[in-house]
Amino acid sequence: MDSIGKGPLVSAQINLEASVALPLRPELRLPQFEGAPPDPAYVPTILIVDDIDLNRRLLRGILKVMPYRILEAKRPSVAFSVLDMEKVDLIVVDMVLPEMSGMEFCHLVKTDRRTQLIPILMLTSIQGIENEVAGLESGADDFLLKPLRPALVRTRLSTMLRHKALVDSLEEAETILFALAQSVEHRDRYTGMHCERLASYSIALAHALGLPKQEQLALFRGGYLHDIGKISIPDSILFKRGLLTEEEWEVMRQHTTRGEDICRPMKTLAPVLPIIRSHHERWDGTGYPDGLAGEDIPLLARVLQVADIYDALTTARPYKPAFSHDRAVAIMLEESRRGWRDPELVPLFAEVVARQHEAQAEEGVVQQSLEAMRRELAQ
Repeated sequence: MDSIGKGPLVSAQINLEASVALPLRPELRLPQFEGAPPDPAYVPTILIVDDIDLNRRLLRGILKVMPYRILEAKRPSVAFSVLDMEKVDLIVVDMVLPEMSGMEFCHLVKTDRRTQLIPILMLTSIQGIENEVAGLESGADDFLLKPLRPALVRTRLSTMLRHKALVDSLEEAETILFALAQSVEHRDRYTGMHCERLASYSIALAHALGLPKQEQLALFRGGYLHDIGKISIPDSILFKRGLLTEEEWEVMRQHTTRGEDICRPMKTLAPVLPIIRSHHERWDGTGYPDGLAGEDIPLLARVLQVADIYDALTTARPYKPAFSHDRAVAIMLEESRRGWRDPELVPLFAEVVARQHEAQAEEGVVQQSLEAMRRELAQ
């Protein structure tokens, strides 16, 4: 007999042996769009979390007519190990589990940025609307009572997987944008690691300002995407050794608005758009593209601008050597006195980056701080 709350999934037992040797899900696949034919090379992966062998076997039977790759876990601890190693598209979990409840399991999955977009179907034989409400509040995306109707289970899972494919297509599009942004940087050997340093400097200043994690994440992304519009600028202008003509400068300035246009369709990048558009505005209103002044310039754009200028000054370019920290700060303070830069952010940034350099000298390299930053933002 099943334990309390773990009634059979269906009224009749289905004999189906668990498959062990399954093909690994490919790391990359074509984005799936609604109405588009499915990618024949891609098989969705479903993780079943239930400590009752019969329940898992019955659910496999329900799904055997579908092109799914099925993984199983008897305990939440095993399920988390699977999630660490595998790319899972959907989780089916029982409300009653050893180690922790199904609701606690859902909460942990949904509060981890690495797994929060995985849809979860919760199953239970415990009647009561309060259980369904509690399950959905814990993070489950759908809720079904046992005994299950196979056709309904297959339909619900198919709908949830279709939605997950749409979400994945957005994530993949964002990944492509980041790759394009880095391709712009890597075309110029003088700006290597610029995006990484910019993200590091920006978030260090954001920490000092007490900005929330969401805005720190926007700065991290902005460090990579702020100049993505340069992908549309001709090489003859982008890599010109001499001074640009006024006509060429007019084209160069368009990289801010073009970058915004490139990233605007991505809803997840909405907080980054003001950074991309406004990181060349000046405190006195003489910048571009909108001639914004003072606090009308978005704060995150001002933060990234300060970091961007500092990195440009301390990096060797064809027309200048790499300046020391002290000289770079002196130049930035002078520009602040001229009215070009935020007069409060520049002195604070000078203190923050000096402390950051000291810490990095002790720890080793910039990459360590970036990795720590990624882990913190992912929590």
